[in-house]
Order: sequence, then C-alpha cells, then structure tokens
Amino acid sequence: MTICVINPQRIKGEPRLPSVGILAVNPSDTSCFPVLAKRYDLQRHFLFNSNLYCGKALFLAGPAVGAPMAAICLEKIIALGATRIILYGWCGALLSALRLGDIFVPTSALSEEGTSAHYQHSAAPQDDSLQIRMIAALTTWGFKPKQGPIWTTDAVYRETKEKIQRYGSQGVMAVDMEYAAIRAVASFRHVSLTAVMLVSDELFHQEWASQIAHKSFRADSKNLLDRLCAFIQSGEVIPT
Repeated sequence: MTICVINPQRIKGEPRLPSVGILAVNPSDTSCFPVLAKRYDLQRHFLFNSNLYCGKALFLAGPAVGAPMAAICLEKIIALGATRIILYGWCGALLSALRLGDIFVPTSALSEEGTSAHYQHSAAPQDDSLQIRMIAALTTWGFKPKQGPIWTTDAVYRETKEKIQRYGSQGVMAVDMEYAAIRAVASFRHVSLTAVMLVSDELFHQEWASQIAHKSFRADSKNLLDRLCAFIQSGEVIPT
C-alpha cells in the first residue's frame, strides 16, 4: 500500500460542498462567478489561488489552468464532499469534424501531461453516469455535442503540426490542458466526472484559426456555463 505524506482533507472551518458542481478551468469564465453566486445564493470560500463558491445544491470552482492545478483543485473539492463534477473549459479541434463553437464531450484521453501518471495504478473503472445525463441534457437544449478522444498536453506552445496530424489520423479529435489528469483523479477517487468543452480554435488548417479573443465567443462560453449551473440547480443531474 502506498502511503502519501500529504492527503487532501477537510479541515475545521472549511465548507461541506454539495455533491454536484462545476470546475471551470478558464479565468474568462470564472470572472462571472460573482454574478452566478448572487443568483444561486452561493457563499465564497478559500481554494488556493482559485475561487470556490457553494450553496445547498451547487458549487463552482476555478480557474485551474493546466493539469497540476486542476488536479489539486479537484482533490480538494472531493475532500470537501464533491462526488459528481462537471469539468468546463475550451478545447482546440484537431479534425475538421469538430468546428469553432461546437460542444465537445471527451470520452477518453491521450496524456502528454505529467500529472495523470501519478494516479495510473488505480484500476477503478470510469463512472460514465454523469456523462450520459449531460449529453442528454445538451441534446435537449438543441446542441449537437460531439464525442471522442482528446489529447491533453502541458505545452500549449509545442502543439506541432506533426503531432496534430498524427493524433488526428488516430481519431483524436481535440486538445486541452486538463482532461487526462482530471479523469485520472476522478477514477482514483471513485467520483463521477464529465467534461463539457467549447471549441475555441481549429489547429488542422495551415494557419491557426482561433476565436479565443472574440467577445462573441466568450459570451457564448459564459452562457453555456450559466446553462450548466441551471441544469445542476434543477436537480436533474442527481440520479433517481
């Protein structure tokens, strides 16, 4: 049995989270947390150099850019009581089947980050129950979510054309910086996880095509985050 020196735990004075909530990785999205907190009566709490808001039915955590920080935040919110987590963020498209503004739900991950390997000795199966409910909800809202493998990397400036073509030819549809690690942590801790990602850029062209800086894209992203909050608040995400 492996004994770790530091273990995630709830200490005196820290909140007990509701079981369901959102870990949003991008600072642009988490800038609207105070508005959402007021709407859903959420109280702010400490979470490292991130943010944590929680109420009776919903918690919001983030930002947490990159695999190490995302894993640290996820470990802590699990220790505080989270068991069903929606990872919300953006991704880049590797294939033309995935376009700017599409919604992507990753189903597996190719890891090129350094965090998930520390959790790989867990043989726990992935709990897909939350993902099934999430896809059903997105479809009901009129979206057409795409599903498939994602490549997770620590080095956003080393997404080379060779790798994009090679991974794309293997059926890998998108790239991000957190999912592989978050999936590994969730499996290790026996919690249910899904990810919802908005496609922010296309990497399969000769030149990079991006909407990241566009106001309309960021507005769409915040609107989707708002819908995810309403979905959780409605109670539909809780299994019956």
